Amino acid sequence: MSSYHRAKGSSFERLVADYFKANGFPFADRRVKSGAKDKGDIGGVGIHDQRLVFEAKNTAKISLGTWANEAEVERVNDEALAGVVIHKRHGKGKAGEQWATMPLADLVAILTGKRPQL
Repeated sequence: MSSYHRAKGSSFERLVADYFKANGFPFADRRVKSGAKDKGDIGGVGIHDQRLVFEAKNTAKISLGTWANEAEVERVNDEALAGVVIHKRHGKGKAGEQWATMPLADLVAILTGKRPQL
């Protein structure tokens, strides 16, 4: 990955973390990359006294299946309630206009506070 793409990804992560921070999650911030035991791009956000994992993607090519798999691995690594992919909505620059995508099981987990059976 080029330094340009890393910088683009880092600035998108910062945009997302700052949006969470400005909207009721004072501990939201970018996470340090940790290789195989990665726990997502954004930390400090949770619900029902449990952590949520966020994988941030700023790319024109949509790969929801791959991204959802990555978020799930990171959710397990973090022992989090749910994993969510936040991805760039091209043509929209404000943080609140970006896409949030997740499997239905993760949405149910967020709404109820419990991981459902698949």
